[in-house]
Amino acid sequence: MLEKLNQLIPIGNIFRNKSLQNFLFLAIIQSSNVLISIISMPLLIQSIGVDQFGLVSLSLSVIILLNIMVGFGYNLSAPREVAIHQQDKEALSHLLSNVFSAKFLLASFSALLILIGTFGFNLFKEYQMILVFSSMLLFSEATLPLWFFQGMEKMKLVSIANVFSKLLYLMGIVLFIHSPEQSQWVNFMMGFFGLGINLVLLFYIHSSLQIKFYRPQFSAIWASLRENVLFFFSNLTGYISVNGGLIIFSFFAGAETLGMYSLAERVVMVLRLFPALIVQAIYPNASKLYSQDELSFYRFLKSVYFKVLGIGAMIALATYFSAPWIIKTLSKSDLPDSVTYLQFLSPLLFLSCLNIPNITMMLVLDLKQMLFKAGWMMCVYMIVTSSVLTYFYQGIGLCIAILSTEVIAYLICMILLFTHNRKQFRAFYV
Repeated sequence: MLEKLNQLIPIGNIFRNKSLQNFLFLAIIQSSNVLISIISMPLLIQSIGVDQFGLVSLSLSVIILLNIMVGFGYNLSAPREVAIHQQDKEALSHLLSNVFSAKFLLASFSALLILIGTFGFNLFKEYQMILVFSSMLLFSEATLPLWFFQGMEKMKLVSIANVFSKLLYLMGIVLFIHSPEQSQWVNFMMGFFGLGINLVLLFYIHSSLQIKFYRPQFSAIWASLRENVLFFFSNLTGYISVNGGLIIFSFFAGAETLGMYSLAERVVMVLRLFPALIVQAIYPNASKLYSQDELSFYRFLKSVYFKVLGIGAMIALATYFSAPWIIKTLSKSDLPDSVTYLQFLSPLLFLSCLNIPNITMMLVLDLKQMLFKAGWMMCVYMIVTSSVLTYFYQGIGLCIAILSTEVIAYLICMILLFTHNRKQFRAFYV
């Protein structure tokens, strides 16, 4: 029976497909990050309190913003270079050495910015030491070899290593974080365990894959930085548009209010990964269909789109009605403001699903400039509206600004496609 089934559906061949393996292991990495984030929230809130949890989350948002500078688009450009030179160990050695050197220099520069801002200009007053200790995450990002294993199509090891580092972080919270005074060690531990695991992976690359580490070629590093500028700004505007609200809110709210908002935001941002994973999942097949048969591509995209919209609407409704239970479960206490914020933000998943066909078409058509233009326009709108509405209406105003940003992003992408790629726009929407 199993043999006949395998003849009809070659399951072994499916799972030997390296592209599918890459996606599955990337999904494992993302899922483990989400799961550990959900598990750690109630532990942290009980150990350090809502106000310190808000400051830890705010510090993490600042670090992630700087990590975009540390990454500088290498997550998009470097895997392609690795894939091209898979069999050339000498070229891989120079590439690995230059990319890690560039990222380490960017991490050092970012850490210096934090120190200057903290001790030189007395910024980040409420969470200075938390942010300084969180700088360890910059060096964890700099040494992360995910892009290398992605290009080599050997994602199994790095995905296992990522899960292991997150489990160590979770164990560290349980063993060492017991009071608000210890909040500065939360993000530090995440970076410390991540850096340790990354160094083990680098040793594996050197010893088992026989990749050497050379002195950096500064001319090659400078050239790669110039080539990646567009990728960097695209990543930066995308992050600010999606996650910059918490940083803006910190200018108008106290630590406790910030903590209650960050709890609701974390729940919604976990849900918001859904449309991003959908785009990532359908992109390879969509690209192949478009090159072979455009009509099949549009049928496929429409079929996926309507199904995803339905699922997104159901999850959004479920989140709205179960908001009190979700907050109660995560915080082990009644936080009415967090419930209100979560209910306001619950439509975000559905609204972010609206843009799936536009983003997919831009990726399939290789419209990098258009993606960048849409990203910075969305970013400017988000910063202006979030600042104004948060000033007048606090957390509710920020929720409204974030929801409206998704609608504006959808309209911007539609207008750009209609203006510059009218044929493809009509083929899908008409």
